[in-house]
Parts: sequence; structure tokens; C-alpha cells
Amino acid sequence: MTGRRPRRAPPPPVEGQLLDWRDASHWARTAKPCRYCGFDTNLRDSKRSPAHKVCAEEAIQLRTTEAADAYKNGLI
Repeated sequence: MTGRRPRRAPPPPVEGQLLDWRDASHWARTAKPCRYCGFDTNLRDSKRSPAHKVCAEEAIQLRTTEAADAYKNGLI
């Protein structure tokens, strides 16, 4: 045996929680300005761009709302 444990499935999302950034890949040693608000953060999104989790979730919510409105108004 290798002594390794199998990876657990991620827990189900909590209401209001869009992103799960507990993985170490979302952390960087150097702080850079968030792509949304401009304040420094050590967090990185899935494309390694600096972003606060809350800022990224707000951007997703805004894009979703805008797309739904555009669809509803026949713009898409």
C-alpha cells in the first residue's frame, strides 16, 4: 500500500456560495491588485488572475443577471 487516501468528493454547495477556493491552487505568495476591485489579494481565480472570491462571485452573479435580462428582452 502507498498509504495514500482516496480524495473525498467536495461537499455540496451552500446557498449563496458559488465558488470553492479551498484548494491551494487559488493561493499565491505575492499579493497583486484584484482584477475587479483593485485592492491587493493573494487569491487567484482558475486562470491564475488575482481576484477576491467575493468579487469573482459578484461578477458571476452580475453576468448571469445581465444574460437573463437580455434573453428575457429578446436581445439574445
